[in-house]
Amino acid sequence: MKKKIGFAFTGSFCCHEAVLKEFDKLVDKGFEIQPLITNTVKTTNTRFGQADALISHLEKKSGKKVISSLTEAEPLGPKNLIDAMVIAPCTGNTLAKLANGISDNAVTMGAKSLMRNGKPVIIGISSNDALGLNLQNIAKLLNTKGVYFVPFSQDNFEAKPKSLVAKWDLIEKTLKKALSNNQIQPIINS
Repeated sequence: MKKKIGFAFTGSFCCHEAVLKEFDKLVDKGFEIQPLITNTVKTTNTRFGQADALISHLEKKSGKKVISSLTEAEPLGPKNLIDAMVIAPCTGNTLAKLANGISDNAVTMGAKSLMRNGKPVIIGISSNDALGLNLQNIAKLLNTKGVYFVPFSQDNFEAKPKSLVAKWDLIEKTLKKALSNNQIQPIINS
């Protein structure tokens, strides 16, 4: 049976291109993907890309309208619309909201709706503050049932000693493990 996956983009714009390649691979391998985005992603153009171009790509590739509001995201878990949710890149801001039960956008609401129904949420972190104040949120989520991390490492320990970024090419392996309630190992990767 084809797995239905929510795939959420948050505002770590420098990672969008690499993550988009993994999104495309999942679709090409037969996963049914429902894209989600935060309002920041929906409304922000950066040197890394235009919001409209990203949305257009996500919708064309997945064949589904991007979910970008609380009301669109809330039924994902309770109505069994998706089997799991990948949040990649997951910013420190989104990570903090998830760790503290804040659901004020489509991505956090979608994740909350899955978590309360015992479905896996997979986090691909990208944060310059992950080893700073956000470290407590990582610890909290590592100990939260149903939350799984894409393996990560420091991306530039000399210039950004508190920064972590996920190994994007491990999204699919992490997702598959999470669908059987297992965390891929090792989580901390070099």
